Amino acid sequence: MKIALDAMGGDHGPAPCIEGALQAAQELNVDVILVGDERALSDECQRLGCTDGRLSIKHAPQVVEMHESPAAVARKKRDSSIWVATELVKSGEAGAVVSPGNTGASMVASFFVLGLTKGVERPAIATSLPTLTGEAIMLDVGANVDCTAQHLAQFAIMGNEYGKHLFRKPNPRVGLLSIGEEDSKGNEVTKEAFKLLKNSPLNFIGNVEGRDVYSGSADVVVCDGFIGNVALKISEGVADTIKKLLLKELSGSFFGRLAYPLIASPLLNLKRRIDYAEFGGAPLLGVNGITMICHGRSSAKAIKNAIRRAKGLAESRVDELIQRDIEESLAQHLPAEESR
Repeated sequence: MKIALDAMGGDHGPAPCIEGALQAAQELNVDVILVGDERALSDECQRLGCTDGRLSIKHAPQVVEMHESPAAVARKKRDSSIWVATELVKSGEAGAVVSPGNTGASMVASFFVLGLTKGVERPAIATSLPTLTGEAIMLDVGANVDCTAQHLAQFAIMGNEYGKHLFRKPNPRVGLLSIGEEDSKGNEVTKEAFKLLKNSPLNFIGNVEGRDVYSGSADVVVCDGFIGNVALKISEGVADTIKKLLLKELSGSFFGRLAYPLIASPLLNLKRRIDYAEFGGAPLLGVNGITMICHGRSSAKAIKNAIRRAKGLAESRVDELIQRDIEESLAQHLPAEESR
């Protein structure tokens, strides 16, 4: 299995990408193609003492900066690291692409190079969240600001297939994020989506409220990209604030400092549970291939875990299973005269 890595797009340059790729090669037995400026990557590999033969370099002279418009990728930067890395998936030279670069650029490259899965109207970014019982998936968390009820239903189908792979559950519980549990709660889009999901073959458990997302009551939480992105960013902010407040309280008193050695291990476990680096990245579902989108500030550990997740998705052919599910769903809803 070969994974294409956009090694130039992150906030901290190629170093964490190369280190993460090396860890992935050693721990996961994968080959990683580092995509970017050949001289810069070669120099960085030499500086880091990276000589593993499972890492190779694919030259791409351009880089999409974080502040650049995603549309510029298709117009002006088809020699950029993210575009070239995505082309490696299209040609079959790599099984997946991983990028800590410009999220919009990753989406644009996937859209134009890989194309949408047949029957999918909008792709969706699916992120993993820690819960009281393990882990849950939320989608969409930023690919689509405005969605129809049909889009949300398709997100549920895609999340269901991803959930099967991630949780090893044959029938993940799917919930629709809304402002109340009753089917009458929400705006017109969510109320219509509720009807579609209720009549679908999915294990739909109904509406879930924001406070239920982390309880573990649902394996897959469906929402539009605007709500999902806001919820994700608030969650990240709350987790960071709680961590800082806790450390402040512990260091601010004699008894807190005295107790710290006793609670250090549970605190470390908690940090690991809420650390985005443990999840690595979020897949862009609904395209003809595996695209893993990472934080721009991803560490080597985050890159390694993103490669781990991309490898698993590629090996289980989740993109093909999503297409099958979408086609089956469309067939069920076609009028009789169209299905003949």
